[in-house]
Amino acid sequence: MEAMIERCAGLDVHQETMVACVLFGRLDRKPEKTIETFETTTTDLLALSDWLSEREVTDMVMESTGVYWKPVWNILEDTFRLVLANARHVKNVPGRKTDVKDAEWLAQLLRCGLIESTFVPPEDIRDLRDLTRYRKKLIHHRTSERNHIHKILQDANIKLTSVLSNILGVSGRKILEAIINGEKIETKQLHELVDK
Repeated sequence: MEAMIERCAGLDVHQETMVACVLFGRLDRKPEKTIETFETTTTDLLALSDWLSEREVTDMVMESTGVYWKPVWNILEDTFRLVLANARHVKNVPGRKTDVKDAEWLAQLLRCGLIESTFVPPEDIRDLRDLTRYRKKLIHHRTSERNHIHKILQDANIKLTSVLSNILGVSGRKILEAIINGEKIETKQLHELVDK
């Protein structure tokens, strides 16, 4: 394989640790390599950044497995050219799998320009995506709870949906509160509880 990058690194990132393999040297010769293990705390990620800078690394690659790559990306994105590789596209040759071998394999592929980067949007878009996903999740939970309350009322033969379009609106909550308090609700009291 023909080399294209003089100084690059491959990172095999896990939840608590990561292995960094730096390949460096002239493009027409076999590269030298340096391997180091770091923890994934912010302090260690900053130490990783310094360690890579000392070795004059310009390009770096890591796999996009899980969410473990995100803190590493956030700390290193302003200093290095980063490549986020799809794990299915960079599978190593069959055999005994180790973190060191994986980091070295990623670095070799990057050095030869054989990794296509996955699109990573700018930080503000990533933050917006996270907020949007979280909002969608909260709405789903809210809807699920509303449906659960409706089911409980139906099981108890309380037909609020026959008279109210929104059982969790102002009127619905007043009626539910009265039911919870053990009040017997007749038609007259029902009219008083309904918000006009």
